[in-house]
Amino acid sequence: MSEKLYETRLARVVTYIHDHLDDELDLNRLAEVACLSPYHWHRIYHGFYGETAAATVRRLRLHRAANELLHGEAQIDSIATRAGYSSAQAFSRAFQASYRMAPGQFRNEGGASMFGAIDGIRSEEGAMQQHQVDIRTQEGFSVAAIEHRGDYMGIGRAFEMLFHWLATRGLIDPRARSLGIYFDDPSAVPAEELRSMACCELFKPDEVTFEAPVSRVEVPGGEFAVLTHVGPYAQLCFAYQWLYGAWLPKSGRETGDAPVFEVYLNDPRETAPADLVTEIWVGVR
Repeated sequence: MSEKLYETRLARVVTYIHDHLDDELDLNRLAEVACLSPYHWHRIYHGFYGETAAATVRRLRLHRAANELLHGEAQIDSIATRAGYSSAQAFSRAFQASYRMAPGQFRNEGGASMFGAIDGIRSEEGAMQQHQVDIRTQEGFSVAAIEHRGDYMGIGRAFEMLFHWLATRGLIDPRARSLGIYFDDPSAVPAEELRSMACCELFKPDEVTFEAPVSRVEVPGGEFAVLTHVGPYAQLCFAYQWLYGAWLPKSGRETGDAPVFEVYLNDPRETAPADLVTEIWVGVR
C-alpha cells in the first residue's frame, strides 16, 4: 500500500474520532473506518500518532469535559457520563490524574482567578518585573496551514491532519513551532462561524509542494506582546480576558492589524494538561 493511501485512510480516522466522541469508539470500528486489518490497526495508528487510539479518545473527551466544566452549567455526573465514564468517581480520578485538580475544584478555581494579581511586563532591554508578558520583535515567517471553521476548542482535528500530512512527506522539523492563528473574537462571533488555522513553521517553504487542504501562509513580523500561559487549553480564554482587559490598557500600547496567534511549546499527547505551555502573541505598536 502506498504512503499516500495510508495518509488518506488515517486522516479519515482522525476526522471520525473528532466527529463521534459521543459514540462507542471501539478499535474494531476504527479499523473499519481505516479499511485496515484489526490485527495490525493498533500498531499502525500508534506508529503514526505516537499514542494509541484509545488514548486519543480518552484525551479528547477529557479536553471537552474541561471546557464544559469552565464554560457550561451541566452537572459533573452528566459531564462524566458524556466523557464515557460509568461513575462520577471514575471520571474524577481520571480527570485529576490529567489536570491535577478534581473536577469541582477545576470548575471553581481553574479560571479567571489565576490572573487577578498579575501586572508585570518585561521588554528585551529591561529586567523582568513579573514573568507573564514579554515584548518581542520578530521577523515574518512561513507556515504550512489547514483552515478550521467552528469552535476554537475543536481545532485539534486540523492539527492532527496537518502533522500527518507533514510526517508523510518527511517535513517534520524538531525546530519548527506549532501555532494556531485566530481571526475572530469568540465573544462576538457565533462558535460555528469562528475562523482559525492550524499551522506549523517551515524553514524551506519554497521547497514544499502544497496541495489541499494544506496551504502556505505568511505570518507577518513586527513587535508583539507575548503572554505565556501554563495549564489546560480550556483556561486560555481567561488569559485573553486578562491580556486585553487588564494588561493592554495599562501598557501604553495599541494592537496591530494582524490576527492573534498562539504558539504551543509542548505536545498534548505527551504532556499533562496542567503542564501545557502556550504563548499568546498579540501584535502591538
